[in-house]
Amino acid sequence: MDSTDAHVGIIMDLAWGCFYAGALNAVVQLGIADRLATGPKTAEALASEANAHPLSLYRVLRVLASKGVFTEDDERRFHLTPAAQLLCTGGPFSMQGMVQLGTLPPTMEAVAHLPHTVKTGQCAFEYRHGVGFFEYLSQHPALGEVFDKAMAGVSDADNRAVAQAYDFGAASRVVDVGGGLGGLLVEVLRIYPSVHGVLYDRPEVVGQPGRIAAAGLDARVDRIAGDLFTSVPEGADIYLLKRILHDWADDTCVTILKHCRRAMAAGGRVLVIDALMPPGNTDHPSKALDLCMLTVVPGRERTEAEFEALFQAAGLKIARVIPTANSVVILEGIAA
Repeated sequence: MDSTDAHVGIIMDLAWGCFYAGALNAVVQLGIADRLATGPKTAEALASEANAHPLSLYRVLRVLASKGVFTEDDERRFHLTPAAQLLCTGGPFSMQGMVQLGTLPPTMEAVAHLPHTVKTGQCAFEYRHGVGFFEYLSQHPALGEVFDKAMAGVSDADNRAVAQAYDFGAASRVVDVGGGLGGLLVEVLRIYPSVHGVLYDRPEVVGQPGRIAAAGLDARVDRIAGDLFTSVPEGADIYLLKRILHDWADDTCVTILKHCRRAMAAGGRVLVIDALMPPGNTDHPSKALDLCMLTVVPGRERTEAEFEALFQAAGLKIARVIPTANSVVILEGIAA
């Protein structure tokens, strides 16, 4: 392949990426990864189990195998790969929810309006649907459940990495602001038996049993429903903001940080857990995620300097930037 062909391939993969996303969604809907968990199978066998069209299923599996999702052997049987295992139900770090979220019609319709965002700066999702993404989810509870599932699945690796990277031993009360189904608190409480947790999120979220009940930790967690844009529970030693600020514009982020600054106990900490945007032309997941933020919500992925500006505006300063074993870092904020 000459250099022109290689460049054509790059553009084709980007331009036709919606078809790869559609293929992933199809195999998730049909439970193909689960059906391969017991061993390799042909497309015909899988189609029989899933009540699908054999040739159509084969063509979908073939293209995904070319991208490292599944492999096809000489007997035309398909096998799980490490990437395909992430599509299994209930598996560690399952990405089923993320695939479904990315291929929902409201999301795909917003992507079609990205040129409007580039021209005007207005969020494409809000332009297409007339309301912001999170308001839309509140109006469509079934989609909200998909979102919560997606966030819980992709967050599992972050949760463990954060709990292992930061010393929570001196804290008695930790509030997870916008903590979803409670996965991060579970990891922290498992390692630090003296910590008491507070799960703070929307009423429809904190009302779910979530990860906390499944881990048998209900007695060590208070569930508080509220609005992080107006206040957060008072008197905690540590406030966690994991992948929260990247959803919002700078002024909103400053407001959230100010609430945490006012509420925290003397000597308290605010831990912002997010990815840092790298400089230059490096291929990095944060750059693709930033495009998602640009399209769907008013947020963005940020550099360390951009986080520093947010902290300063909220009366905080970054004491440390702590790496984790995953793609996120912990920005530890203290009173300025």
